[in-house]
Amino acid sequence: MSDVVKERAKNIKRIRLERERAVFMKLGEKIRAYFFTGILVTAPVAITFYMAYEIFLWIDNSVHKLIPPEIMERYHIPMTVPGIGIILLVLFLIVVGMFAAGFVGRFFVHLGDWMVRRLPVVSSVYSLLKKVFETIFSNQDRAFSKCVLLEYPRKGLWVIGFLGAETKGEVKKKLQDEMLNVFVPTTPNPTSGFLIFVPKKDVIELDMSVEEGLKFVISCGIVEPEKLEAKVKSKSKKKLFKKS
Repeated sequence: MSDVVKERAKNIKRIRLERERAVFMKLGEKIRAYFFTGILVTAPVAITFYMAYEIFLWIDNSVHKLIPPEIMERYHIPMTVPGIGIILLVLFLIVVGMFAAGFVGRFFVHLGDWMVRRLPVVSSVYSLLKKVFETIFSNQDRAFSKCVLLEYPRKGLWVIGFLGAETKGEVKKKLQDEMLNVFVPTTPNPTSGFLIFVPKKDVIELDMSVEEGLKFVISCGIVEPEKLEAKVKSKSKKKLFKKS
């Protein structure tokens, strides 16, 4: 009889230990999930603000170093106030823009552009940077207008591309068809890619914006466009409402 009681006591103790272990395991899983959720929430914000802060300090310190101390003392410009370098840089760019907009300024800008384009190695880098900045700061009608789908590099495989404009000039004459200039970016670096001339009938336009398409490409397809997510959620809600 005593052996049966001892065996039952052992079983009860074992069950109690297993239950306690399961409770601690669940608690550990919850703590780990909360920990990773905290990283997911705080890391992007913290990294973004840190990078912005470092860029701010770098520009501020660089502008301060370019200004002679005599000028700073003469015009009573403080040396230690954060943001003074940014303000001076903005004012300098505004003055340069005002000068370049005038007749004399345009002459010197064209002269400098002509001189730089004659240099052997520097001209290629200068032309590339100039095109990039002109594209970034240009009007919307010159930038990528839409996000599209097309079959590339063969039938059955689809990629996301960005629509530039209709193909014109010599390329259009040689192809003798209504073509579109489509830029197909690489993942996860969308600054490189391929310029493809695609027949207009083979291009499928998407509802997502160019910015959402870029996020989709950079994230390797992980970050789904917000509009698409909203549509999927609304459709699922409608289905649940109909079922109920």
